[in-house]
Amino acid sequence: MKILRIAARLRVSGNEPFAYLPVLWYSETMHKLLIKNGLVVTEDSESVCDVLCEGEKIAAVGKRLFPEQGIECIDAAGKTVIPGGVDVHTHLNLDVGIAVASDDFYTGTVAAAFGGTTTIVDHPAFGPPGCSLDHQIKKYHGFAEGKAVIDYSFHGVIQQVDEDVLRMMDVLAHQGIVSYKVYLTYAFKLSDSDVYRVLERARELGVMITVHPENDGVINLLRERFVAGGKTGPTYHPLSRPAGCEAEAINRMILFADMAGGAPLYIVHLSNALGLEYIRQARQRGQANLYAETCPQYLLLDDSRYELPGLEGLKYIMCPPLRKVSDRESLWQGLVQDIDTVATDHCPFVFSTQKILGKDDFTKCPSGAPGIEERIPLMYSEGVAKKRISLRRFTDLCCTNPAKLFGMYPQKGVIRAGSDADIVIIDPEKTLTLRKSILHENVDYTAYEGTELSGFPVCTISRGDVIVRNGVFTGKAGRGQFIRRSLPAC
Repeated sequence: MKILRIAARLRVSGNEPFAYLPVLWYSETMHKLLIKNGLVVTEDSESVCDVLCEGEKIAAVGKRLFPEQGIECIDAAGKTVIPGGVDVHTHLNLDVGIAVASDDFYTGTVAAAFGGTTTIVDHPAFGPPGCSLDHQIKKYHGFAEGKAVIDYSFHGVIQQVDEDVLRMMDVLAHQGIVSYKVYLTYAFKLSDSDVYRVLERARELGVMITVHPENDGVINLLRERFVAGGKTGPTYHPLSRPAGCEAEAINRMILFADMAGGAPLYIVHLSNALGLEYIRQARQRGQANLYAETCPQYLLLDDSRYELPGLEGLKYIMCPPLRKVSDRESLWQGLVQDIDTVATDHCPFVFSTQKILGKDDFTKCPSGAPGIEERIPLMYSEGVAKKRISLRRFTDLCCTNPAKLFGMYPQKGVIRAGSDADIVIIDPEKTLTLRKSILHENVDYTAYEGTELSGFPVCTISRGDVIVRNGVFTGKAGRGQFIRRSLPAC
């Protein structure tokens, strides 16, 4: 048996060195992969052991698994081995009318892979007025097929409510679309009565309703006042969308879900302490099927970013906006128990040509920021390395819980025999400074420029294929598969 020993230097880009990750090649006759000697995070343990992958699945997890002919062996000694990251809030190909998000399903999923994410669930844009519920799902299948390099699914987007839409929720659920998003603001916001009808239907079907919670009436009043008064700089963006508008809408949705018989409800991009408190109170009252997501931007950044000189503040125009430092710290405390997932709300627009549309009026700036590549590194560095959250909790928030809540568990989000061989190897000793120049998102900035990181993904494996290694993308366009999700395991 021919054996080649390779010690490859990993790098994110041409000028950014990584740690050495020894690789042993035993043969290429069989699609097998053995990861040895890593600190493996499973659902019930963190132990130094081995993971054997055969084809697209994990075949075994245990100690002293020895390689046989036909197995590629990666020595992960000193490294941490986690399930592939699951990001359930992305916006690829998003058309907001004045601009289209700069990442498509190729560039966005390549960036995700470099950052240790192996599965996404994308939120489609609104479709034409009056379109059927499956219109955008069909459109997004076209966007993703032949381009995605990791596995993916879609949330349905509900932009009006009628009998056809309520019927189609069941039809799509049988096609693997088991979650739907409603908006309480923007052009296709739903009325309270329509939201309630959707929640009742969700309870009947067992599907998840995700909600963008902001009080549309107050926000539009404030925006109009600021613009009329010539207050059009980025500093007025957070003032036009105060935390109370988000918290009020969160509480309203919580009460509606309870009135609808405990409908499954998922609060997206939670950004403030008061909204978190409403979630806690509801759970203390015994309300079930209530879940919350936050994002790295709300954990690491604050509203002082809108005061940066020149037009730099436009980079941070997002909805909801960045909040106070006190909100940020409350969210970190909430991660210990109250918040269920960390996603990205990845919605990138090029600063120099798209975000700059708001140079004379912040309301004209497309809302959103990049982050699909930064999530796992940031949460490991700021959470685990700084001992804000445990390694187990980090894995729950970024991998296991998203898979459970959105119908992909145990296929995704866990290292166990029979699950998909989606695995990420993190070097906890790797340190680097986060720069746009080392990232792969199709955008000209990162919101986290200059952040010092401790720990970084050095190998990403998707369904048994090593797709990022040695800082080089080794996957291919179109290898990602659509995941037909089952009813959430909530």
